[in-house]
Amino acid sequence: MTASVELDRPRGLIAPRWTTALHADPTTRLVDRSHRRPWLRVPGDLVAGVVATTAVRLLDPSSLPAPALALLPLGWVAVLLGVRAYDSSPRRLDADGVLRVLRAGAVLSVLTLVVVSLGLLDLRPHQMLALVATASVTSLTLRAGLAHAPAGVLRRAVPPPRVLVVGHRRAATGVVESLRRSGDFTVAGVCLPSAASTSGLDVPVVAGFERIVSAVAEHRADAVVVLPCRHFAPADLRRLGWRLEPAGTQLFVASGLQDVGTTRARLHQAGDLPLLHVRHAELGGALRVVKEVADRLAAGLALLLVSPVLLTLALAVRLDSPGPALFRQVRVGKDGQTFTMVKLRTMAHDAEARLVAVVALNESDGVLFKVREDPRVTRLGRLLRRSSLDELPQLINVLLGHMSLVGPRPPLQGEVAAYVGDTHRRLAVKPGITGLWQVSGRSDLSWEESVRLDLRYVDNWSMTLDLLILGRTARAVLSRRGAY
Repeated sequence: MTASVELDRPRGLIAPRWTTALHADPTTRLVDRSHRRPWLRVPGDLVAGVVATTAVRLLDPSSLPAPALALLPLGWVAVLLGVRAYDSSPRRLDADGVLRVLRAGAVLSVLTLVVVSLGLLDLRPHQMLALVATASVTSLTLRAGLAHAPAGVLRRAVPPPRVLVVGHRRAATGVVESLRRSGDFTVAGVCLPSAASTSGLDVPVVAGFERIVSAVAEHRADAVVVLPCRHFAPADLRRLGWRLEPAGTQLFVASGLQDVGTTRARLHQAGDLPLLHVRHAELGGALRVVKEVADRLAAGLALLLVSPVLLTLALAVRLDSPGPALFRQVRVGKDGQTFTMVKLRTMAHDAEARLVAVVALNESDGVLFKVREDPRVTRLGRLLRRSSLDELPQLINVLLGHMSLVGPRPPLQGEVAAYVGDTHRRLAVKPGITGLWQVSGRSDLSWEESVRLDLRYVDNWSMTLDLLILGRTARAVLSRRGAY
């Protein structure tokens, strides 16, 4: 029989507030307090309205009277408010946020058509198109800029939401670390079923699930995250939602899944039972064919564009130290197939023979071999590694079909031999020149974190994810973080 925690029933019949199931890692599903600050996006949308009216005026200076110049920007903000384009967090611009702005553009086009039909404005079709397109594109651009503003700036404008994590110690420890790693949330405290060991928890701890509501008030939490736990029957969660409702505290129920993207999880209702359907990873099919073709075309074009740079660097490597310009090494690819990966040589030509002498310098906590100040690295090689230019020849591997532009890190045979358990999942797709591991810290990451990021990529792959990683790669290369 399932044990449950007794919660006092609220007086009167109160309709429960929305209770959201966390489809994946809780760090990706929390709704923060930024929806209470719509003014963060309003100035940008007003600017978008002004830009749109200016575009129309440039097409025909006499088309918009003075009142319209003032009212159209306000009207654009009103339309965005009507389609709830201010409900989501300014910290990120996701697909839903883009769709809401596009929906606002569609509404604006209909309203403009009505106003023109009534004879209140004299606009030509191309002017109406310019008005709607300019307002939509400018708003999306400014919203994207706000979402990618420096973290410190946004954090001062929108303090991270404070959450109370409820569950058993082992599960709570992992969730607290995950929430902190995201940087988007502040863990106000943890509520455990009893005053058990609190090792691994350096946040305020409350003992007893019956104290959840009082702990929310005590620690000024904006949301409660309930982890999978035998103490909470469905009726208990429902009553907890009622108890949290008066203060407007959000209730989230974790599914227990890890590193499952929201695009793979969907909530289905079967009678009174909500079921979370997790779609299989895209390891084959038409989209993979599209990725393959796009990778090879992009690699071929990139090689043509960078060939002068590549030849210059190859010559510089030859002049800097004895040995060939290219370094060839056997790596393991998709499904365990081996291939020869090429890079610009950054070490002395006898680096492999000198490996035994530097084994003691290894700084890795896993199967990788990492040395910040490797004595085998040449003077030019250090510069090439810092700038990631040594990886340019890998475009040849992409063109030949051995690698992808984006994917897990290509491992050595010795590393694969040391794989245990879930780590083999990294070999389900082609390795990449860049990936989540590179845009998240590269060599600065622990072995466990590197594997976790690679597995997340494999399971949640999409064309959109590839584009996002490629976009972040430039910033990672320029920052040089973890490149040595």
